[in-house]
Amino acid sequence: MSSISEIFNEIIKEITPTQKEVIFIKRITEKLKELLDKRAKDLNIDYTKIEPQGSTGIKQTQLKNDFDIDLFIGLDYNQFKTKYEGLSKSKLKKESKKDFLSLCNNWILHSLTLDEFYNPRLLYAEHPYVTVDYLLDDIKVKIDIVLYFDLDLEFIKKNGPITAVDRSPWHGCFIRDELNSDQKNNVRLLKQFFKSCYSYGDKSAVGKVGFIGYSAELLIYYFHNLINLFENFNELYKKPLDYYNRNEKELSKIVHFQNDYLIIIDPIDKNRNVASAISEKAYKYCNQKVSEFLKHPSPDFFKIKPIPEINLANKEDPLLSKIYIIELQNTNIKIHYTINRDKLYSLGESIKANGEKEFSHVDRFGKIIFEVYFEDEKNQYNLAIFCEKPYISETYIRKGPPITEEKHTVNFKRKNPEYFEKDGYLWVETMRDYSNFSDFLKRFVKDKIPDNFDVLNISTAFNTLSSSGKKAIHILKNIVLPFYI
Repeated sequence: MSSISEIFNEIIKEITPTQKEVIFIKRITEKLKELLDKRAKDLNIDYTKIEPQGSTGIKQTQLKNDFDIDLFIGLDYNQFKTKYEGLSKSKLKKESKKDFLSLCNNWILHSLTLDEFYNPRLLYAEHPYVTVDYLLDDIKVKIDIVLYFDLDLEFIKKNGPITAVDRSPWHGCFIRDELNSDQKNNVRLLKQFFKSCYSYGDKSAVGKVGFIGYSAELLIYYFHNLINLFENFNELYKKPLDYYNRNEKELSKIVHFQNDYLIIIDPIDKNRNVASAISEKAYKYCNQKVSEFLKHPSPDFFKIKPIPEINLANKEDPLLSKIYIIELQNTNIKIHYTINRDKLYSLGESIKANGEKEFSHVDRFGKIIFEVYFEDEKNQYNLAIFCEKPYISETYIRKGPPITEEKHTVNFKRKNPEYFEKDGYLWVETMRDYSNFSDFLKRFVKDKIPDNFDVLNISTAFNTLSSSGKKAIHILKNIVLPFYI
């Protein structure tokens, strides 16, 4: 059996980009900088710098065949400061968004004139930016061009950023300067591991969001190397990682950290938890895989395999009989996949809240657990749902007021002539609106599915139509449920 270090060395050779790839990315970046600079001069627009950020930029922690480019354009905040003076945070955000939109439309989009820059378009996440594809032979490079305010590090540490992306260039500088080449290779291994667990980035199949690139880089920074991280991975949810050396008690007093499952404090901004969005589901599955790897080391743990479709042949499977699927087709390609994802997670939470309890807070269909899985390139979105008790009694016993509260008991008796007394309270047998989860599900989601989705199917797992729907059920049944039931 290979040792862990031998496995790491073997995988590093497979996943490290070639020098040819690095030069290729650099050439595209230089070409873009020239085009953007030329247009800026034509329009008399000032900027502070144009610099590639992210893993393929100044960090250099990218994986082989990762050709995505994040090009950041710095703006001098002092040129906008007077205009924004006195504005509340929400109004400032709105005004800066308008300014960035104007620059995106008039400057950036009109700079991309060469034929190899294909389909330039304006996108929104929290922040408007331009994305464009670079096509050369069989290679397609996705390029995001992002405007930000070029703020001093001390300003950010004292006041926080003006926009959501103002920290990013400082993240790049931190990783560039604080990680050596061996540690950057450890980051590559960690990213590859998370990807093999389907738990990486904002397209994570496990949980709403998986481990992001910056979180992987910081984990290596805090633990120094991958083996040390793996040996402590099962403690991550108990022990916050804070660059500013605050203890757990101090961090727990910060309100916006209190519901975060993992805490990895951003060295650039002490008020930001880099891990705030990382799903508990993603952590638990990765933690299991780390444990398995340490017990039985194998290169297979770093191999990225397609998500399998669930086998629906066994009609007697006790879990499959409790799983339901909502299969949807997105009809508006202008809507960013993260917005669609978030809407479906909200829908899932609503199904869970209303399905687990009656309006009177009496138990309903038992525990409900769901997972969202989407294939953005096909515009297919799925919500797979586990229901502990798909069939329940048509009635339930509803608790009324204490018999000592005369005013309330009079009203209760008038409305519920079939009441009875027990243990000092009034009670009544009440008809449920739904005793079949399938009926509840179809009715409940009818007016709650966003308008940009066509409903392809709402059914039990056994009647799933699409490949992506079957993958959604596989993720829920085999990856998520083992930790929750």
